[in-house]
Amino acid sequence: MSKVIKLAGKLRAVSPYIRTEDEAIEAAKALAGEIRTGSSLRDRQRILPHHEMELTAQSGILGVTVPSEYGGADISNPFLAEVLAILSEADSSVGQIPQNHFYILEVLRLAGTEEQKRYFFTRALAGDHFANALAEKNGEAAGMISTRLVPDGPGYRISGQKYYSTGALFADWIAVFAQDEQDRIVMAIVPRDTDGLMITDDWAGFGQRTTASGTVIIDNIYVSADSVIAHYRAFEQPTTLGSLGQLLHAAVDLGIARAAFADMIDFVKTKSRGNRNIDIEIASADPLAMAKTGSIAVKIEAAAAVIERAGRKVDIAQISPSAAAASDASLSVAAAKILTTEAALDATNALFELAGTSATDESLNLDRHWRNARTHTVHDPVRWKYHAIGDFHLNGRLPRPNGQF
Repeated sequence: MSKVIKLAGKLRAVSPYIRTEDEAIEAAKALAGEIRTGSSLRDRQRILPHHEMELTAQSGILGVTVPSEYGGADISNPFLAEVLAILSEADSSVGQIPQNHFYILEVLRLAGTEEQKRYFFTRALAGDHFANALAEKNGEAAGMISTRLVPDGPGYRISGQKYYSTGALFADWIAVFAQDEQDRIVMAIVPRDTDGLMITDDWAGFGQRTTASGTVIIDNIYVSADSVIAHYRAFEQPTTLGSLGQLLHAAVDLGIARAAFADMIDFVKTKSRGNRNIDIEIASADPLAMAKTGSIAVKIEAAAAVIERAGRKVDIAQISPSAAAASDASLSVAAAKILTTEAALDATNALFELAGTSATDESLNLDRHWRNARTHTVHDPVRWKYHAIGDFHLNGRLPRPNGQF
């Protein structure tokens, strides 16, 4: 990777090495304690979490999925999902940002050359952050890519415009997705400060406001041949690439649900008033509020359990790849995505239903939970998941392997 090494411009202290799954959870909890402070203010004033993402890089978490043969802990997927859920409960924008990082590392594991794996996995262990430049607005349908990789001497040139590039503004490396000469999708990993690469903070969603999921403009950038990964190879055989990505999205929604539930419990117990007209002196004594609270708690617990179960199936399909294992993982993750979506939306709605009108005070900013849930849960809408699961059970058809299954 000599050509790429010369382009890498940012140096930082090497992040601590996480050796076990329990250490990964403890690191996530410690980081969550730091990023939770100020998360509401960052949302209200749209203050981007540059410092918080640097803390994430320094925590060692960005290297936890590196395979053991390349020096990593290679933690299991249920633990990885829980790491993101913990971070998302503290700040769902910070929790969402690394999702693409882990997806890119999985592409590297499945489709990278030995040289590419040795180099980029080492960078991840050192705390480097990878982000994507994938989605395009101008295609006939979502998921279409028109950006081209054009040969230029020993390397390539790329020009194009990408949207919804979550985390690119904070990253050390950008994975630019493009079509090669054979119309196959490839992933070119380039340093964040590459000449001709411009990242614009123009994300204007009403939720997940500080993910900086903006535009990446690629103006005739030069890409060395040894930094181009044959992404298409990840789909030439049954893999868990799509199911892993969706599992981590589900984990973000689980974190949002937990955050809303915790704020609801605190508000009802400490601030909500009773109703003497129906002989309820304190809000927490309302039997209907108790029942609703119990219902939300059960949904969150069920969602967490299904994420864990789905994560185990992703583990199995990674260790012993087969069409049956990959399909089982995809359908299980689809169920997890459905349940976490429902848990997040129900929890964020119940917050106001039970806390009451005073909870809508703008200064409290409790609506950020609903805004975050509503924004993030439309990533790969659950109606597609219901359809895929029903089609399998009724007709035996499996979803085509892609980034959404």
